[in-house]
Amino acid sequence: MPRITCSHIMVFLLAIAVVSYAQERDRNRIPDKYKWNLADIYPSDDAWKKAKDQLNAEIPKVGQFKGKLASSAKELLACLDFNTKLTKDYARLFVYASMLSDQDTRDAAHLALTQEIRQVGADFGAKTAFIEPEILKMDKSKLAAFLKKETKLGVYRQYLDDLQRRKAHTGTEGEEKILADASLVSDAASSINGIFSNAEFPFPEVTLSDGKTVKLDKAAFNLYRAVPNREDRKKVFAAFFSQLNRYKGTFGTQLYAEVKKNMFYARARTYNSSLERSVDGSNIPAQVYHSLVENVNKNLGTFHRYLNLRKRIMGVDTLHYYDLYSPLLSNVDLNYPIEEAETHITAALAPLGSEYTSTIRKALNERWIDLYPNDGKRAGAYSNGGAYDVHPYMLLNYNSKYDDMTTLAHELGHTMQSYLSNKNQPYPTADYPTFVAEVASTFNEALLIDHMLKSIKDDNVRLSLLGNYLEGIKGKVFRQTQFAEFEMRMHEMAEKGESLTGDKLNSLYAEITRKYYGHDKGVCIVDDEIKSEWMNIPHFYYNFYVYQYATAFTASAALAEQVLAGDKVATKKYLDFLSSGSSDYAINLLKKAGVDMTTSQPLELTMKAMNRVMDEMETILKKMGK
Repeated sequence: MPRITCSHIMVFLLAIAVVSYAQERDRNRIPDKYKWNLADIYPSDDAWKKAKDQLNAEIPKVGQFKGKLASSAKELLACLDFNTKLTKDYARLFVYASMLSDQDTRDAAHLALTQEIRQVGADFGAKTAFIEPEILKMDKSKLAAFLKKETKLGVYRQYLDDLQRRKAHTGTEGEEKILADASLVSDAASSINGIFSNAEFPFPEVTLSDGKTVKLDKAAFNLYRAVPNREDRKKVFAAFFSQLNRYKGTFGTQLYAEVKKNMFYARARTYNSSLERSVDGSNIPAQVYHSLVENVNKNLGTFHRYLNLRKRIMGVDTLHYYDLYSPLLSNVDLNYPIEEAETHITAALAPLGSEYTSTIRKALNERWIDLYPNDGKRAGAYSNGGAYDVHPYMLLNYNSKYDDMTTLAHELGHTMQSYLSNKNQPYPTADYPTFVAEVASTFNEALLIDHMLKSIKDDNVRLSLLGNYLEGIKGKVFRQTQFAEFEMRMHEMAEKGESLTGDKLNSLYAEITRKYYGHDKGVCIVDDEIKSEWMNIPHFYYNFYVYQYATAFTASAALAEQVLAGDKVATKKYLDFLSSGSSDYAINLLKKAGVDMTTSQPLELTMKAMNRVMDEMETILKKMGK
């Protein structure tokens, strides 16, 4: 029997305490150290309201520049600087209000703050609608002369170049004002969906095999869909998705409204499709999106190999969709209380240097994170670096599972990109393009799994972790491309004049999901209730965001391989990439870091890596006599 020291007892007791916090749903009873400190942004709601009133008073002053931007470089600089200051102040106000509301989406007072600042934003957009049309009336030679004469305009060079690139899609001053005013209603679908699905949806209850009855809100569903007992998983999936389906009319109407909003802006901006408008914002060729869907479909055989391997390891005759989140090995339960997760993550990220890891420790210890679930809290996880002069914040719903540790590493990747870009870039170029947003997060996941595999020799645990690596590819590449295809096709349906009812969306989602998971080939059975899963995906309100998880994963896999090999030049390039913000276009930023996303090579390398891992798992299974 091993000797148990006092320190072992303290670690054991700490683990019990941390798990209890994960299960505690009363926010007031969760210790402050596990909750973010929004006082770093504003010390109180009253301070926020005072700052909002000051911004409201400043916004009309932008009118003093109207009609003068072409008169001199000095006048153009003054206008852009003033607009930048107001934008930065607005972003800080919005970050505070939105995160305050996310703590408890049921809180009407905090929701009111979010609504107030959105109205300010609409007014701000309307009053500054003259800026871009005025700049676009100037010819390129005049802008070039201004940039040469006034060096301080240099921070706006990328913005001005991009504005010229988008000239054909920019309207007159009157048209731009109408589009800005439209922002008053443009968030309606996503806002309604957020409140309904997080705060007011009647989440079902289910009684598990141990007699315990649980309420399946989103965080609980994510936890209980992974329980080892197969019948419990089946019950959890059936209860959760069947309840969603009872409201298919409401969810369908919400998503159709979002699609119509995207169509409105695409037409107003004279794009051929909603997809084209979305990707053009980051100067990404639409073919990158289409090629991803096409090439992933070509590699579904590799995905099916993994699903068949999962079926074999789990020892089931038929793999069902409700088996996909269960532990790969029933006798290996990977639990990581937050303090243990922090240790692993910090060690895993050490190859990125002392500044990187010391900032990670700040994030973990100085209340940048809202860690545990509580009643009414927004589901999922995110990092928000919008408060430029403060620091990024993270929201999680930590349940002490391996996936939760991976999510923490993921969000810390976003946080570090925001932190380094905000530190090294002026405000106009600090906000990095969305196309590269998921590179830093999935890069951290790659370093974490590498660290864990180096430290674990036990075949069962190693097999489980290798399975988790493949789960990462499943979730980021195949699942997100599946979502991307669904999003693309539902927009295509609407753009052809078809309606999008809940039933139609159910049918489309079921068709695509069954194709990806090999339902008709008997690879994985996608049960009927899974047709409603789209109702539980908030990313469909993010305007073609999800495909970037897949492209970013393949990019980060290529970059991480170089860094883990000890390539100091590659490491410096990667850190420079994290510090670059939007100082260049996304495709160019990644090329400088060492990966070309206009080719299929990153996906091909990812598929090769996936097959190598499966080969290793096959070897372990053979060694274990399975």
